[in-house]
Amino acid sequence: MTAFLLICVGILLLGAVPIGIALGSASLLTIVTEGAFNALIVTQKLMGGVNKFSLVAIPMFTLAGEVMSIGGVSDKLIYLANKVVGRFRGGLAMVTTLACMFFGAISGSATATAAAIGGIMVPPMERAGYRRDFSAAVIAASGLLGLIIPPSGTMLMYAIVADVSVLEMFTGGIIPGIIMGLSLMVVEFFVAKRQGYGKSVFELEEFQSQSKTKIIIHSFLALLSPVIILGGIYSGKFTATEAAGIAVLYGVLVGYFVYKQLSLKEAFHCCVKTGISCSMILFLIGAAAVFGWMLTVQQIPILITNAIQGFTSSPAVVLLMCNLALLVAGALLDNVAAITLLTPVLVPLVKAYGIDPTFFGIIMIINLSIGQITPPIGMNLFVSANISNVKLEAVVKQVIPFLLVLIADLFLFTYIPGIVTFLPNLLLR
Repeated sequence: MTAFLLICVGILLLGAVPIGIALGSASLLTIVTEGAFNALIVTQKLMGGVNKFSLVAIPMFTLAGEVMSIGGVSDKLIYLANKVVGRFRGGLAMVTTLACMFFGAISGSATATAAAIGGIMVPPMERAGYRRDFSAAVIAASGLLGLIIPPSGTMLMYAIVADVSVLEMFTGGIIPGIIMGLSLMVVEFFVAKRQGYGKSVFELEEFQSQSKTKIIIHSFLALLSPVIILGGIYSGKFTATEAAGIAVLYGVLVGYFVYKQLSLKEAFHCCVKTGISCSMILFLIGAAAVFGWMLTVQQIPILITNAIQGFTSSPAVVLLMCNLALLVAGALLDNVAAITLLTPVLVPLVKAYGIDPTFFGIIMIINLSIGQITPPIGMNLFVSANISNVKLEAVVKQVIPFLLVLIADLFLFTYIPGIVTFLPNLLLR
């Protein structure tokens, strides 16, 4: 039964069948062919997989990101980032990275962050003399921070699938996200120095006629959303699911009444886009629940754990193997698909070696985020190449230094776990 299940999944995936359909269909075919279970169990497990109140937070956080993006938040965050780092050599590249860090705390999406910030930053970077392929690489690498800096939809997904604390996941991503952002800025500084990119003065046209006080208020209003979300969760005022609803309300109020860039028609389009996106995510979660149940019945996680325990008793080696596997998976699979498919297999393994599943979740998401800029399939590479109107091959060449420094960060976090666990231990335990 195990071999048939895995072969079916492999054939369907190689045939370019969507991963949710592939997992569900392979599970159903295995049950029908083997006759060991009633086929109705597929429906039961599928519904059970999505019948969780915590999943309500996914469409809410997704909608919040959509509303914030259309509502004019990205412009204000870029202006604020420019005031902080724009005066340094390679300033516009650093502005892009810092703005992505800010926006990532709102959108929770790597591609949305790259598209929202990149769409604004490409023209001024080109006017300042930056090569387009380098600008695209900066956008691609900086955009992935949206998956790591909380609140992150990807972290929420892992917390639900692995049954760990959402708050601990959010807290654990703060320091790694900041370190990765600073690492990218260091690379940008040295590349700018080598290429002769100078200091950059950048002003968004819409701000030129506004008072400094109004600009500052608008900029900090944009940053207030993650502060409200995380502050409310940490203080116990509301849960992560409730925080997601509050984020949507805040985004609508600010975008419609303060920035005046969000119309009712655009808000409706945000709802439609969120509905389409989340319907695919929820179907994938349900199909993965069926597939995960099949794996558990066949004791595949136990077999994998026993096989690796026969190979090594070192948690450090296991983490190395997981990192290598996840870097490949991140380059080949969508983040949601990778989490729903791999978490049921890897979490029992790391638990058997005494590794904290929350810590491992942060490491897993960092791996998958790096996959966003890993050629040849990294999604952020395609997004940034399209925004900058350059060939993918040129972006890949320029993104290599960023990729290397992010992988170095990954192994730093892996083998100095205190970097990840410091804040959760300090604030929550």
